[in-house]
Amino acid sequence: VTFELTWMELGEERRLELKPDGANIPVTNENREEYVLRYVRWVLVDSIQSQWDSFQTGLMRVMEDSSLDLFLPEELELLVVGTPELDFAALQTNTKYEGGYDEDSDVVKNFWTFVVKDASLETQVKLLKFAAASTKAPIGGLGKMDFIIQRAGPDSSNLPTSHTCFNTLLLPDYGSDYDKLKKLLGRAILECEGFGLE
Repeated sequence: VTFELTWMELGEERRLELKPDGANIPVTNENREEYVLRYVRWVLVDSIQSQWDSFQTGLMRVMEDSSLDLFLPEELELLVVGTPELDFAALQTNTKYEGGYDEDSDVVKNFWTFVVKDASLETQVKLLKFAAASTKAPIGGLGKMDFIIQRAGPDSSNLPTSHTCFNTLLLPDYGSDYDKLKKLLGRAILECEGFGLE
């Protein structure tokens, strides 16, 4: 190991010296702390500098420099990342239904029983990620999120799917079979990650 990094980028080998003549400087016990500091700086700062500059430029276009001074770090995090608290009862109140479902449909009632009463926090977070591609609520909480439960055909053994860009859960009509909904919805949200399987 030397003070030179090597990685593949778009099928092409890239090299970077962490210090002048780094390719010829071996990492030893005496200089390993320097190597780690330079490596970490490159990974966390230098390698993403252009992306950071673009993000900062965009953020500053939206918010004047002086506006940022008005926020505590926690408040700024809420603006950028969203709310960590998940109130699924508020989401239930704000949910719209399509494809023949309404709030009194058996499968919809079972869905909310599972989500609000029976699911663990970990399962709720995974459901949110499965249906909306985020593990956090928007500013104002889940009650402010547009969420749709849409009928995805008649009763079947198909797993639910989602359109994450539109916060839409496509739920087959499992009828009043709570155990079937719990099993298939649970499998869908626990075994899936984004657009592909883990």
